Amino acid sequence: MTSSYLFENIQILENAGSSLKRETVLIKNGVLKAFGRKALQNAELLGIKPQKAKNMLIAPCLVDPHSFLESPFNGKEENIYSLIEKATFSGYGQLGILPRSDSWRDQIESIIALKTIKSDVLIHLWGGFSLGGEGVALSKHSELLQNGAIGLCDDDFMPPIELLKKGFSLGEMKNYPVLFAPRDKTLQAGGMSREGVYTLRAGWPPDPVESEIIPLIQLLELHKQYPEIAVRLMNISTADGVSILKNASSNPMATILWWHLVNDNSSLSPFDIGWSVTPSLGSPRDRASLIQGLKDDVLTAISVHSTPIDDSETKLPANKRKKGISCYNLVLPLLWDQLIRKSGWEVEKLWKKISFGPSKFLNQAEEKLSLNSNRWLLFDPDKEWYQSNEEKHLTSATNQPIKDKKIIGKVIDCGLINQACQND
Repeated sequence: MTSSYLFENIQILENAGSSLKRETVLIKNGVLKAFGRKALQNAELLGIKPQKAKNMLIAPCLVDPHSFLESPFNGKEENIYSLIEKATFSGYGQLGILPRSDSWRDQIESIIALKTIKSDVLIHLWGGFSLGGEGVALSKHSELLQNGAIGLCDDDFMPPIELLKKGFSLGEMKNYPVLFAPRDKTLQAGGMSREGVYTLRAGWPPDPVESEIIPLIQLLELHKQYPEIAVRLMNISTADGVSILKNASSNPMATILWWHLVNDNSSLSPFDIGWSVTPSLGSPRDRASLIQGLKDDVLTAISVHSTPIDDSETKLPANKRKKGISCYNLVLPLLWDQLIRKSGWEVEKLWKKISFGPSKFLNQAEEKLSLNSNRWLLFDPDKEWYQSNEEKHLTSATNQPIKDKKIIGKVIDCGLINQACQND
């Protein structure tokens, strides 16, 4: 795919410190070449004619702080190559990959194997905090970090507090981030949806709010005892959780699963794929608090937290199948609809939560628009399309929500697509 554009008066967001503006831009063969008058002059020499910009936006690539890739080389539902292609078609330039895998990334060999992949999409690997994610014995933290891990994490629930104290006391992670999910599986007790009237009405087993609150309080207390540790919190999901974070004396960075911003347990049909997520879907009050917590910077970043599964797993009943949804292409369109159209956010604020904030969360350089770079995305907020498994940029993972429904807003192009397609 070769992308060449001349847009006059298109919306542009250059970087984290800039404001949205309208400007002329020239892109040649997927590379950002010029702005303003220079763009017009160069386009005339190259024979590139202007296109109507309408409400389209050119902005830095998006960043996902954490998702799963359990079979990076042999996965039929997802592998590293299909993931890169899926991400680029959706405008993502950086992906954080969690350690849960058919070969847990608690050994340097599993880190090094993935670091050999050549891609303009930057792959950031979280190393396993404990061996096998079992929460019994610590992995060799310093070895993982010295050989390419960007930080440490366990699974999507909190390990035993004694193990955390042991790891924090050793302090081998230094300034690297350590990521934990404030979720207690025992307290959750198989609950599918956050307890409340909508869960009762839908007939799902309830997930008590304490399954998040108790481990969250423990993690915050531990952070107070070890303030030098760069603690990160994975996917806050309740109004009570936001309130506790807002009033906490320690202020660790925290993510929120994108799906929790666009849906709650009052708005789904009983058969919707979106019920089966971790953490459990909350109430309308939870969703409103999460949106406000993001706006007030109590929450740092929005995660995709993709968990691809194949058709045989997807067809199981919601309370029997593996938890999670898989999609990158829906994230920006649905967040644009919820946060910009409905909640009145500015574009700059949205990009802070889906690009610049996630980079900080990962301790990585922020995305930005630069001349002679292919790190850009083109988004049309008015483009109408239908979500379908047949689209080229989607994989055989079938746990994708909102199938065969009209979506408004789409990533039209991304400079990284050229490089991704060459790897096909």
